Amino acid sequence: MATATRGGLLARKPTETLITEARDERGLKRAVGALDLTALGIGGIIGTGIFVIIGEAIGDSGPAIVLSFVLAAVTCVFSALSYAEMASTIPISGSAYTYSYATLGELIAWIIGWDLLIEYGFSVATVAVGWGGYVKDLLDSVFGVTLPNAIANPPGEGGVVNLPAVVLVVGVMLLLLSGVRESARTNTFMVGFKLMVLAFFVVVGLTAFTGSHFKPFAPDGFSGISNAAALIFFAYIGFDAVSTAGSEARRPGRDLPIGIIASLIIATVVYIAVAITAVGLAPPDKLAGSEAPLTDALRSGAGLGDWAGDLLSLGALVAIGSVVLTFFYGQTRIFYAMSRDGLVPTWFTKLTPRRVPARITIPVGVLTAVGAAVIPLKDLAELINIGTLFAFVLVNAGVIYLRRAEPDLERGFRVPFVPLFPIIGVGLCIYLMTKLQQATWWRFGIWMVVGLVVYALYSRHHSRLRRGEPPVDVNGSTAVEHGLD
Repeated sequence: MATATRGGLLARKPTETLITEARDERGLKRAVGALDLTALGIGGIIGTGIFVIIGEAIGDSGPAIVLSFVLAAVTCVFSALSYAEMASTIPISGSAYTYSYATLGELIAWIIGWDLLIEYGFSVATVAVGWGGYVKDLLDSVFGVTLPNAIANPPGEGGVVNLPAVVLVVGVMLLLLSGVRESARTNTFMVGFKLMVLAFFVVVGLTAFTGSHFKPFAPDGFSGISNAAALIFFAYIGFDAVSTAGSEARRPGRDLPIGIIASLIIATVVYIAVAITAVGLAPPDKLAGSEAPLTDALRSGAGLGDWAGDLLSLGALVAIGSVVLTFFYGQTRIFYAMSRDGLVPTWFTKLTPRRVPARITIPVGVLTAVGAAVIPLKDLAELINIGTLFAFVLVNAGVIYLRRAEPDLERGFRVPFVPLFPIIGVGLCIYLMTKLQQATWWRFGIWMVVGLVVYALYSRHHSRLRRGEPPVDVNGSTAVEHGLD
């Protein structure tokens, strides 16, 4: 039986209980290795951030957007190290939610779990919105078909409903329902394809590179660079999705840290190369506000004709599709972990014969498709950023706490220079949070208040830890059956 290490709202889930859950053979299937996890991380990172958000951010930074990518990457490095340690120590689904449950107590775990639901859910919606812009461009260029703005853009951007975004979300939902192995293989293929397309962009772009586009380098100084970094941070969200696969990694203590760190390093190198190339091809004022900035850069600067831009648009479609797959997957696994703990109804934990949480995947897909259809891109991106930065703060704090509380716990990876590195991670995240708009803080605050109300009315009364019960489907619990009725 699970026993809380503290009472009341600060009840902490013992790490030995979490490790036991991780070894349970009847839950999610352990079917992914280090390569799959690295591809999952790259799949989550490289997508809308480089193919779309660069057009939103370059207006603030100018050519210094290269430094904005570096600043956002540095912010992520310290948090990525903390995620790697926590994932190797507590290798179970749930990411920062699970880590907080083991270190900071149930209330904080609920807050971060609620936060992660909006992060991943809105990430799927945001990325799908960006996908719609490239679909529209490719159909127009290759087939001469012009999608009406009414069905190609969300409200606020000249449209009524973003139909391509809905199609993408539903397609990914059906793929996830087919099984984790099938989803992982599809994602690995998509990641390989988009990396080849970006390599093509860089190689071709260097043949038409114009250095004068970098002057003036930082028209709005460091303020412009940091403001752009706060938005561009969205481009790095994704490596943390690797940690949501803790219950499905074959060798979690080894493979999870590799997937987290390798995906962040590869993505950073790719981002810097692509950002430099984009500015070399087209001046920032041509890219600012573009729905397909890399395609526009290639068409305006390389002189290769429309085929090169069309290839890049196809690469963007695949890239953005893999991001949707990664975030959608991550959200369902966090919801699954919360359901096993009783903080949301345990009805959702029932799995299909393929051991897929379909009762979570289907409603999440429907709600996300609605959000992607009607919410503008920039509003979504900033709300996701503040939620992610908040999660990073708590994971860094969790590493410091667990090192002091359980120093002898087995760790597959250890953050160097603790507590210095996690403290730096916390500070950088808080700094970028201060750069976000006041309206973003209000939306985030409202979401958190709603979460606290849900916790007070439902979750604290149904918490299996507070009732002294094991998580659903662990240690012989009969609270859930396998297979859908």
